[in-house]
Amino acid sequence: LKWNKTGEYLLSGSADKTAIVWDTKTGEAKQQFEYHNAPTLDVDWRDNTSFATCSMDHMIYVCELGKNSPVTLFEGHLDEVNAIKWDPQGQLLASCSDDFTAKIWKVGERQCVHNFTDHEKEIYTIKWSPTGPGTIHANKPLILASASFDAKIRLWDVEAGKCINTLTKHHDPVYSVSFNPNGDFLASGSFDRNLHIWSVKDGSLVKTYRGNGGIFEVCWNAKGDKVAACFSNSTVCVVDLSLIHIS
Repeated sequence: LKWNKTGEYLLSGSADKTAIVWDTKTGEAKQQFEYHNAPTLDVDWRDNTSFATCSMDHMIYVCELGKNSPVTLFEGHLDEVNAIKWDPQGQLLASCSDDFTAKIWKVGERQCVHNFTDHEKEIYTIKWSPTGPGTIHANKPLILASASFDAKIRLWDVEAGKCINTLTKHHDPVYSVSFNPNGDFLASGSFDRNLHIWSVKDGSLVKTYRGNGGIFEVCWNAKGDKVAACFSNSTVCVVDLSLIHIS
């Protein structure tokens, strides 16, 4: 479920195999997109009128409001595609799959521009850094983080097409990763109950918070001095990192 940047539309993906763009003022469905032949697992806006969808059918479609056929399709994953994310400029689309790979796609090119194959199990999620061209941190490189059931997180230099760091302190599947607002730190949450804070620059482990349940989601606040995490024991915690001088 994703808002577009103007807040005019809400995009949803469903187990009924479709995606719907909703008009948030009227509550009515603006358009329904019926391209997948299996449940839709993730959606992500590219801009205010175009977006991507991925599915258990191994396919990725780029769609545009008002058009009755996909703008393009990306085909190459060999198993269900769990997550998709556009980079900050909306030029590159990252995807991750149960086929153990993460891929980078570019509109106008049918084949992926990068195929990252270093993970040893399913990749559950991916996140772009808030850095690189088109961001307020343009002097820092654009990085993709991938989190896997192999208990590892990998940081990818997208321009070079290579892994620059492998973060290996978790012991169970990693369900969530989140960059802080300036891209210097990465938070990760795993079913091993650990919330880790990593240095993106050198991959070092900076701080660990251990909870009482597996972690399903982590998220930084806008200021970058707090991280929230939700746990399998029905609790949510907020860690104040300003007290340990991480910001």
